[in-house]
Amino acid sequence: MIPNDTALISVGGQPLWLLPEKAAFLPETSTLLVADAHIGKGLSFRKLGVPVPHGTTAETLGVLSALVDRLGAKRIVFLGDFLHSARSHGPTTMDTVARWRGAHAALELTLVRGNHDDHAGDPPAHLGIHAVDEPLMHGELALCHHPIAHPPAYVLAGHLHPGVSLGGRANDHLRLPCFWFGANLGVLPAFGAFTGLHTIRAAADDRVFAASDGRVIELGATKP
Repeated sequence: MIPNDTALISVGGQPLWLLPEKAAFLPETSTLLVADAHIGKGLSFRKLGVPVPHGTTAETLGVLSALVDRLGAKRIVFLGDFLHSARSHGPTTMDTVARWRGAHAALELTLVRGNHDDHAGDPPAHLGIHAVDEPLMHGELALCHHPIAHPPAYVLAGHLHPGVSLGGRANDHLRLPCFWFGANLGVLPAFGAFTGLHTIRAAADDRVFAASDGRVIELGATKP
C-alpha cells in the first residue's frame, strides 16, 4: 500500500511513488531511485578551505537506510553524481560509506554515471556498486543522469536539482525541492543533504510536486 505521505504517478507504463525524502520508488521491481547524492561534498569543500558542516554524508546515508527499511527496497539505482569529486575519496567518507554498505549487503546497487562521476571516478570496487553509462533501460523507462530525451522511452533523470519558489516578494517566499514531469521526461530532486536548488520554469502541461514538511504536494496550476 502506498504511504500517506507519498504521491503516486505513472510513467513509462509503471507506477512511481514520489517520496518526501526526495527519492522515488518503483514498487513493481522494488527499485529505489536516488539522484544527486553528492557523497563527500562537505569534505570536498573543506579540503578547499570552505568552512561547511560536518556529518552530511552520514545524514544522507541515514535517510537512505530509513527508506530501504520502510519500503523493503531490493535495489537502488543512483541517477548520477554519487560522489561529489575526487576529493570525496577521503578515508573518513569512504569508511562511512563502507559501514553503510556493510549494513545493506544484500542490496543491489547501480550507478548511472553523471558529470560529477566523470571527475570523481567510479566508487571503490569493494562497495559493490555497478557503474554504467546512461541510459540504463528499465522496461519502458530510461534511467539517466542528464535530462535528455531517449525516445521512445520515458526518461527519469537528475542533474538539475530542481526547485520551486512559492510566495510573493523576494523577501517573502519559500524555495522547495521538487519533482518535475513533462510528457517524455521527469527530473528528480537532489537527494543529498548538502545540495542546492535550481528554480525551474515548468511548461503549462507539466506536473510539479514539491517535497515539503514530510510530504509530497502537487502544485497544480502554480508555475514558477
